[in-house]
Amino acid sequence: MKNDKMKNQYRVNEQIRVREVRVVSDNGAEVMPIRKALDLAQQEGVDLVEISPNAQPPVCRIIDYSKFLYQQKKRQKEMKQKQVKQEVKEIRFGPQTDEHDYQFKLKHAIEFLEEGNKVRAYVFFRGRSILFKEQGEVLLLRFANDLEEYGKVEQLPKLEGKKMFLYMAPKKAGIQKKSQQKRDNERREAEAKEAAKVMQEAQASNNGLFANAKGGENALKKLQD
Repeated sequence: MKNDKMKNQYRVNEQIRVREVRVVSDNGAEVMPIRKALDLAQQEGVDLVEISPNAQPPVCRIIDYSKFLYQQKKRQKEMKQKQVKQEVKEIRFGPQTDEHDYQFKLKHAIEFLEEGNKVRAYVFFRGRSILFKEQGEVLLLRFANDLEEYGKVEQLPKLEGKKMFLYMAPKKAGIQKKSQQKRDNERREAEAKEAAKVMQEAQASNNGLFANAKGGENALKKLQD
């Protein structure tokens, strides 16, 4: 059924009922009478396929129709594979979420955004916890800031009933601004590497002094002997 539907999308050979067409090929394009185009296709043992019927004049290719359909089907399949299926992933917080739980959910949000999904984070206020709505807003704003390297805010924190929502979409590939958390982690790593380097140099220096001292003792013993 799918192949029949694709076949009906294009007019071929005698189905093309116009006075002239623009025939495109690897060598360029040429406007010619429909009869001449049909004769050229027949001489090459292939078909005249109308690929753009709304153009003036309509655009055609001289090509094997079965091969043409195969190429179209292959192109559609490749385009479908390249399309990223985007989902909306939810992250739920309480108004007094502890740091460990926050970092755990932040990690999941990063994974969702890197996979090309949107993130809907929300704080759920149960009962009298609605009194802490400002605290929930601060939490969501911090969440957005920590995710700025991976996503962009589509909707700032907004209270809807007992839930305050924040919507984020993944960033496109490219140069991205690092979040404060990322910068702090990189700074700590750099400081740790520098400290390790200093310790290695100090150890190497001590080993050198020890070797020199040992060499001096041996030389002194030889003189005494």
